[in-house]
Amino acid sequence: MLRVAVLRQSHTVPTVSFSELRQLLASGRARLFDVRSREEAAAGTIPGALNIPVSELEMALNMDPAAFQTSYCAEKPKLEDKNLIFFCQMGRRGLQATQLAQGLGYTGARNYAGAYKEWLEKEG
Repeated sequence: MLRVAVLRQSHTVPTVSFSELRQLLASGRARLFDVRSREEAAAGTIPGALNIPVSELEMALNMDPAAFQTSYCAEKPKLEDKNLIFFCQMGRRGLQATQLAQGLGYTGARNYAGAYKEWLEKEG
């Protein structure tokens, strides 16, 4: 089930719930991006997440694939990839990152609105 968060500008951002995220990760059908600071991510993150602080996300998503690979030791997501899930500590930066990715043409960008806070409470 696809949930949608409604913003003040009447722009909708697809979200993912905790249970859906667990299913997507278990089946290998999601790419997870931790948009918190490097320090926050170093203290703990969702397993398998790639840390790209929100402050450098636009630059990262605009890199050519080789530069992205060199900078982040991971394959750059493709515009058409499904289930590109962004999260932060509480939800605000994850939402901002999802909007940014959508604006750059990443149609499968989704926000884990529960964020790391919820993950830690349920999985910690």
